[in-house]
Amino acid sequence: MDVSGAGAPIAAVVGVVGTLLSALLTQRAAERGRRGEQERAERVQARAREAEERRTCCVALNTASRQYLAALTDQLHALMRREDSRAVAQRLTEARDLHRDVYAEAQMRLRDPVLALAGEVTHALGALYGELRRLNDGVPRPGDSLDAAQWEIDALWEGLRGLRRGMRADLGASELSRPGPGAPDPRLFRTNPGASRASSGC
Repeated sequence: MDVSGAGAPIAAVVGVVGTLLSALLTQRAAERGRRGEQERAERVQARAREAEERRTCCVALNTASRQYLAALTDQLHALMRREDSRAVAQRLTEARDLHRDVYAEAQMRLRDPVLALAGEVTHALGALYGELRRLNDGVPRPGDSLDAAQWEIDALWEGLRGLRRGMRADLGASELSRPGPGAPDPRLFRTNPGASRASSGC
């Protein structure tokens, strides 16, 4: 029996099987590579969507907070001038409601350090709202006064600048290595001994 002649078909079969296996392994490796690239692309897209959602949330919160504080300022001025403040009060209610909704969304999206700043500002806005309502209704509590409200408004504008700075740093728009001008002070809204800090439910 010719051994060399019998081995030729076997070698051919082995060669064909090897070629097929090589092609199959190459195809599977390519598929794994494509899946890996797709997963990486999806992760990048998810991070980009999350960043855009946080940016949109920060813009909305900054805008709503400023509008709320502007409406509170208008209410204070109306009280100081002792003029009919019904239209001003209506705008204030609308600004408060908008801020409440935006802040509720922010609680689900903002990172904890920024959310802590937003919570401090929101609490102070709500306390000032309650104080102005009591002054408007003629039922002030000890410490409620127009002067105290003006002081709190000034402190809140500083607080909003600090919140905005914190949001910008979180979004990568600026650095926040240490508190500087306009940075939030944790005691910012609690240093007026004559001001009432009762919550208004915000």
